[in-house]
Amino acid sequence: MRLPRRPRLLLPVAIALVAIVALFFLFSSIYTDYLWFNAVDYTSIFTGVVLTQIVLFLVGAVLMVGIAGGNMLLAFRMRPMFGPAMFGGGSGADRYRMALDPHRKLIFIVGMGLLALFSGSSFSGQWQTWLQFINGASFGKVDPQFRMDISFFMFDLPFIRMVLNFLFTAVIISIVLAAITHYLYGGFRLQSPGVHASKAARTHLSVLLGIFVLLKAVAYWYDQFSLVFSDRGFVHGASYTDINAVLPAKQILAVIALICAALFFAGVVRSGGMLPGVSFGLLVLSAILIGGVYPALVEQFQVKPNQQGKEAAFIQRNIQATRESYNVDKTEVETYNAQADPAKVQTTNGDTSVSGVRLLDPALVSSTYEQTQRIRGFYSFADPLDVDRYPDSTGKLVDHIVGVRELTGPPEAQNNWINRALVYTHGYGFVAAPGNKVDSGGLPAYDAKDMPVTGELSSMLKEPRVYYGESSTPNSNSYVIAGGNPNAPQELDYPETGGTGQKNTAYTGNGGVPVGSFFNRLLYAAKYGEANILLSGDVNDNSKILYVRNPRERVQKVAPFLTLDGNPYPAIVDGRIQWIVDGYTTSNDYPYAQSESLGEMTRDTSTDRRVIAQQPRDNINYIRNSVKATVDAYDGTVRLYGWDSNDPVLKTWSSAFPGIIRPASEMSADLRSHVRYPEDLFKVQRYTLSRYHITDPAAFYSGQDFWNVPGDPTQGDRNIKQPPYYLTTTMPGGTPTFSLTTTFVPRQGPNLAAFMSVDSAAGSEYGRMRILRMPSSSPIPGPGQAQNAFQSRFAGELNLLGVGASSVRYGNLLTLPYAGGLVYIEPVYIQVAAGGGQEPYPILQRVLVSFGSKIGVGHTLEEGLQLVFGDEQQQQQQQPSEEEQATPNQANAALNSAVSNAQKAYQDAEKALQASPPDWDAYGDAQKRLADALSAIDAANRQAAPTASPTASPSASPPASPPASPPASPTASPPASPPPTDTPAEGTP
Repeated sequence: MRLPRRPRLLLPVAIALVAIVALFFLFSSIYTDYLWFNAVDYTSIFTGVVLTQIVLFLVGAVLMVGIAGGNMLLAFRMRPMFGPAMFGGGSGADRYRMALDPHRKLIFIVGMGLLALFSGSSFSGQWQTWLQFINGASFGKVDPQFRMDISFFMFDLPFIRMVLNFLFTAVIISIVLAAITHYLYGGFRLQSPGVHASKAARTHLSVLLGIFVLLKAVAYWYDQFSLVFSDRGFVHGASYTDINAVLPAKQILAVIALICAALFFAGVVRSGGMLPGVSFGLLVLSAILIGGVYPALVEQFQVKPNQQGKEAAFIQRNIQATRESYNVDKTEVETYNAQADPAKVQTTNGDTSVSGVRLLDPALVSSTYEQTQRIRGFYSFADPLDVDRYPDSTGKLVDHIVGVRELTGPPEAQNNWINRALVYTHGYGFVAAPGNKVDSGGLPAYDAKDMPVTGELSSMLKEPRVYYGESSTPNSNSYVIAGGNPNAPQELDYPETGGTGQKNTAYTGNGGVPVGSFFNRLLYAAKYGEANILLSGDVNDNSKILYVRNPRERVQKVAPFLTLDGNPYPAIVDGRIQWIVDGYTTSNDYPYAQSESLGEMTRDTSTDRRVIAQQPRDNINYIRNSVKATVDAYDGTVRLYGWDSNDPVLKTWSSAFPGIIRPASEMSADLRSHVRYPEDLFKVQRYTLSRYHITDPAAFYSGQDFWNVPGDPTQGDRNIKQPPYYLTTTMPGGTPTFSLTTTFVPRQGPNLAAFMSVDSAAGSEYGRMRILRMPSSSPIPGPGQAQNAFQSRFAGELNLLGVGASSVRYGNLLTLPYAGGLVYIEPVYIQVAAGGGQEPYPILQRVLVSFGSKIGVGHTLEEGLQLVFGDEQQQQQQQPSEEEQATPNQANAALNSAVSNAQKAYQDAEKALQASPPDWDAYGDAQKRLADALSAIDAANRQAAPTASPTASPSASPPASPPASPPASPTASPPASPPPTDTPAEGTP
């Protein structure tokens, strides 16, 4: 039945229309990508990558079609003149041939097209391997076995393996397609007895098999160089068996493969299958005996009975290569005879080794920032917050907890396209508080806060708007259209304080892609599937579309060859908010170095909580922090600075994309002052140094002095690693320095094994890594032991703070050298219920201090240190005070008085919050009186025991919960927090 003429015409028209629409959407995706790169001034990356991929795609497609398709056509042309009848009789192939032969051209074209698509795509996906091969820079070091430059293993060998894999695939496909063609057209028959083949078919397949075996000989030869990545031995890298058995075996097998290839080629001129059969059998047998059995015998009977001695030289190679590849070879390890008895140390009021120590925990107080500085429900802060340095009123740099007030999107009731894309376009403001100071209520003493930004740091910030941020909400990661009407701005800048109005603004930055033209609007309407982009009258010639707004994703797009740190952080740089992102060059091709999973090495509490980006689980054995990248929070400008100019991998990429990596000398002094040592690199290095602090092969083999990163003692699951901490600390013989620190414990045992610190402030000492190794003769408690001691010793007093709807939260357990030993300092927060449907948030109330076996709890760090090191504590231990000698009646009277004071303070705090506007001064005073009263209750309990207790009578019960400052709501905008005081409060040394 034939279709009518019109339906037959409609079908190709419909197919053409579908193809045109598909091509238009493909074009819109590619061209808008180009517009984005042009807007950020990185078109060289776009064109360089795209052109390289296109060339590799064409090369891969043409080579595959040329090799596989050419052999298929050759097999067709070599078909027998008389067809299948030359062998007599028919076969099962006849019916297939008759069915396919009428459509053989179409089948060939479609098949080769699909083969070209897949092979070209696979080959183009290796663009990084190709660019590293042609631009590879020399390392200036040679491997210890082959005496070849490291660059051969890093850049050349991966490309050679890629080419060999491609050629193997092409030859195998050619053999299969040629065999099928010969079979269909009578070139050979599967008949009894054996296979009957024409001379042409036999010659063709013999040549293809010979080429395959010849490629195998080349592969065997280059396999010997891949032994430097072997995991056969005790450690990664060529082992005793690899060098003494596998290496000669590979060389012998390469020669045998050449002989076998020659035998296959000889089958072209000599009929029969004897030579191919002999060559195939010889190849398989030699591969089994020489390549498999012989190395296994050497490993079993020579190495395993004497592994330590046999592998010693190769373990030494692995130790040296691993320390170099992870950049820990210059780590300073020193024995630290840490004092454990506070009575035997001398401390003075002038001791600065713990002055200014950061007590605010960025992972905990993020919710405090959220509730006290969010101002409106459509703003949020990152979790966790970040640690940076800013000057105090005297100009001294102090650790600060910093965050950016980012936009989460419009309120749910107003969540429409106009609000999402045109009105709620950006966050606003930078919020910071000194890490060593809180106000009278235990809240951060903000020196940058509110909208507009106020505080001591506000004068540093000229542009507070945040169009580019790391918020995980979909709105931040998709697009907004800004700058449409400067004369009648509609973008929400910030809500007016104390009212229901709002300040509007219009974007004037350089970032974003102009969408004034109809063509650009059409492209982006297609890209995002949103007709409003094309139809809205609010999108005009001044409008720009802003997308890829997450700083980490933005840097990754312009530098796809970098691995990025999981935690970008904001800083006020030259009057603007800049996101600083650390970029790494990584590889898994450094000879003899230990290969590990990047995701596993960087895993800790933060990544398990998924509050910072997790690294991929890809294995690496080389890493450098080669790039410091910045992203301007207002206009999205991306700058890449070459931080490690000696890194050959960075030199390679700089050669591949000249001009995109700026020299570090172009960094402003303000930017350099906010550079810090990256977290993920430090995690990788501490993971490595937990074993590779040992440089003696025998000691490494025994593993008795291996360390572990301790579990986070503040978490319920102690199997999750404790994260490293940024804080200002003083190493023995040094001065206070902004550092990144961690601790180690033995593989077996809870005691402290070592303390590790790296100088994190940019300068001559940046990156100096030191390990204080504890002597085994004087055990120092580990973090877990210190946490257990804190919780068991002060459970009663701390539980009194966490009554009612409140709870006790332990902050980061900090470890730092002090007074010839190591002191543990831990802030304790009370997480108060905010009420009104708001989330609870923590306020700092106590500071725990531990040195050796002595621990103390105080309202301030200074008080805690005094309880541990002061003479007063020793006197109190020798004889009871007059209060402790009081009669039971006096003790009960003191208890009742303290409870009464606590209840009165609680009521006063509630009244202060209920006032309109809230009386923050009265609230702060009441909070302090409440804390003092709770301490008095605990003291009275100890005096009254065993004849009295806080629950002995109804009058002796503490208030239900400490009151909290209610956070601002979307409909009201009270002050975000009580004003900071000029005098030190909780947590101030």
